[in-house]
Amino acid sequence: MKKRFFCAAFLISAFAAQAQITPSASGVVYGKVSDEGQPVAVDKIEQNLKENKFEGKITGKVVEVCRAEGCWLKLEKADGSSMMVKAKNHSFLVPVDLIGKAVVVDGEAEVKEVSEEMRKHYAEDAGKSKKEIEKIKGSEKQIVFQASGVKVM
Repeated sequence: MKKRFFCAAFLISAFAAQAQITPSASGVVYGKVSDEGQPVAVDKIEQNLKENKFEGKITGKVVEVCRAEGCWLKLEKADGSSMMVKAKNHSFLVPVDLIGKAVVVDGEAEVKEVSEEMRKHYAEDAGKSKKEIEKIKGSEKQIVFQASGVKVM
């Protein structure tokens, strides 16, 4: 058990040292966010997909963050659902206290089939109860955003 703890602590430290955290005039940037182009509201991303893909920036409110290491977050959509945003290649991590904050996310999105196993894994990382996790059944098509960076507004 101690070995696992130290391995996990080492990995988290290594990723944190790698993460690029930069102060900005309007907030903190995790990773890299381009100054070019205007962000699209998270609810408008479906209209901006070309061949099930999108490249650019989106904006939205954070409703969930990976509690295990901060490698993903979810943005709230108007219909109450959310969109997954993952740190591309684990190149940066975000803190859990981003929940409730407006962000701009830079990167690329794609429609993907997310397996039941992965959906349960994300729910576990988010700190959901066993009961909530057991309710997850089947795979699901989702827009998954691979982010090069997140800017807190």
